[in-house]
Amino acid sequence: MVFRTRGLCKTYVVGEVRIEALRGVDLELYAGELVVLLGASGSGKSTLLNILGGLDTPTAGEVHYFEHDLGHADDRELTRFRREHVGFVFQFYNLIASLTARENVAIVTEIASRPLTPERALALVGLTGRADHFPSQLSGGEQQRVAIARAIAKNPDVLLCDEPTGALDSQTGLLVLEALDRVNHELGTTTVVITHNVVIAGMADRVIHLSDGRITGIKRNLERRPVQELKW
Repeated sequence: MVFRTRGLCKTYVVGEVRIEALRGVDLELYAGELVVLLGASGSGKSTLLNILGGLDTPTAGEVHYFEHDLGHADDRELTRFRREHVGFVFQFYNLIASLTARENVAIVTEIASRPLTPERALALVGLTGRADHFPSQLSGGEQQRVAIARAIAKNPDVLLCDEPTGALDSQTGLLVLEALDRVNHELGTTTVVITHNVVIAGMADRVIHLSDGRITGIKRNLERRPVQELKW
């Protein structure tokens, strides 16, 4: 078991308003699986992902990464956890405009203990021939695949993806999902994808439904569908 949460809660206070983003989430994630967290905007998906990735801490409850108690870790411990174990992919690419695709990926390898080469990471996302192009010379889908290559270049145990196809058209989104699927298969990286798009659920080992800060259902797919068969 890679992650385990028990009674996970997160409350934000804005002035006199309390926002309960998570309300007692019990969850297990396992090595090598691809999980889709499915829910509407405001369901708590991003909050849960941020806590799993050490970008945020819970208000109450437990969250463990193997034997590590992330809920009580300090900033230094969470920074080390993120650096050594987690890759992040967000909806927006956050590439450095003045660097080529290869150079954007190489930045991460400089702080990793067991990195992939930038060339290997770009090959996994199908961009070998675009390594020397700048972001302005790449399409949106190619930029997102560079962002995925950057996330996997440090060879993380966990890949956390927040709406990775949210800014893309359906055909380009399929190319990005193919890249995530390939990484999961070839590297065995535990992969979590959050989305509101129910179609994406077909590619997952498990689909976890969230609503109003709670898990409302968990479905195991007996067989993952090839990404090419997903239809928006």
